[in-house]
Amino acid sequence: MPVLLWLLQEPAGEAAHEFTPFSINTGMMFWTLLIFGALVAVLWRWGWPALLRTVEEREARIAKQLGEAEKANAEAARLLEEHRAALAKARSEAQEILAGAKSVAQKEREQLLAKTREEQDQLLERARREIEGEKEKAILALRREAVDLSIAAASKLVEANLDSDTNRRLVLDYLTSLERH
Repeated sequence: MPVLLWLLQEPAGEAAHEFTPFSINTGMMFWTLLIFGALVAVLWRWGWPALLRTVEEREARIAKQLGEAEKANAEAARLLEEHRAALAKARSEAQEILAGAKSVAQKEREQLLAKTREEQDQLLERARREIEGEKEKAILALRREAVDLSIAAASKLVEANLDSDTNRRLVLDYLTSLERH
């Protein structure tokens, strides 16, 4: 305690009033240390725990946000991979659809060509039948004309007026016998 009293005493005399940068004021030093110690004790008791709690809460919040960011990043990567897979699947399905459409179009084309060929063949066959029918009609018309001309020539030669039905039958029989030879 005597040291404390000695520190609290004011220096006496002229030296007390002289202040140099290297002079020591023990009273001022004591009160400064006392106030500093009291302030450290108060801060140690109430300030430091609050400060640590705030820093730890901030650290926990940052760690939580980092964890959530990593989860979000992982989820985004997973979704990106799913989208890429879906896109690849859609592309392959589109290729399959195009291939199927090309195949169907080729089959339709072949069917249309076959149908067109068949219709052409039918038209040709019908034209041949019509031509054959017209040919037969023309041959019959020529035969009739030949019969009529033969009858006219024969009646001029014979100059007898024969029955035209009988004459026709005779000429037709003659022409038929010619066709057999």
